[in-house]
Amino acid sequence: MNHRLCPLVLLVCALPFGAVAEIELDTPRAGWRTGSGEGAHFMQEVNYPASAVNSAPDQGDSARIRGRIAAVGKTDGPARLVVNGLSMPLKVQEDGGFDRPFVFPAGSNNVELRSPDGRQLRRVQFYNGGSGETPARLRVVLSWDSDNTDLDLHLVTPDGGHVWYGERALVNGAALDVDVTGGYGPEMIASPTPLKGEYLVYVNYYGGGRGADGDPDQALTTAQVTLISGEGSADEKLESFLIPMRAPGELTLVKRFSYP
Repeated sequence: MNHRLCPLVLLVCALPFGAVAEIELDTPRAGWRTGSGEGAHFMQEVNYPASAVNSAPDQGDSARIRGRIAAVGKTDGPARLVVNGLSMPLKVQEDGGFDRPFVFPAGSNNVELRSPDGRQLRRVQFYNGGSGETPARLRVVLSWDSDNTDLDLHLVTPDGGHVWYGERALVNGAALDVDVTGGYGPEMIASPTPLKGEYLVYVNYYGGGRGADGDPDQALTTAQVTLISGEGSADEKLESFLIPMRAPGELTLVKRFSYP
């Protein structure tokens, strides 16, 4: 197939006239692409305290979500990032920038970015032909609704393996992408070769303040856990559920599930 002759899917939605300059989405770009090949890193090195998620310096452009939102204040809360229908909070740096690694599945993908007040800022659709990346056949995603708060994602695999920030990669292929310690997440555990059997998903309320800037008026932190299997295929399944986290120190079993 001549990829240059393939029809490109292009959809870009922006703010009303006069406000387009408020958002920059450098990557991903709309249209057809062949993937990143070299420089598609799933795991990251983390320096504590890690207040945000940032891509590695040599991260391939087709395996990251990068841009800038202008005029977002510290107390505005997180932006919203929606990847293939999965909505997650996105922490924006003081300069308005964000840069998050994401290895997209082969096939059709879409990314939407919304401002903290809920307005849709930008949406792109693209077809990823792949270029050697190993797709995640099982992905578990954790995000939460309070800043300056540290929640941790744990996954116990059928062979007894335990993925968490203390052991971020297992020999069975499951790995934690990054340990987000400063609020919102998302943290992701993914496996290209998931074992058959029962999995256990835990969330640990490690500590930190509640609400924006540690606001004590926010009585609890609500975690969202999403399970994605068969990502990018006709058999893709996505399930999300909410879990109230009331006090630091809680380790909560939030889900048992079997794969496949």
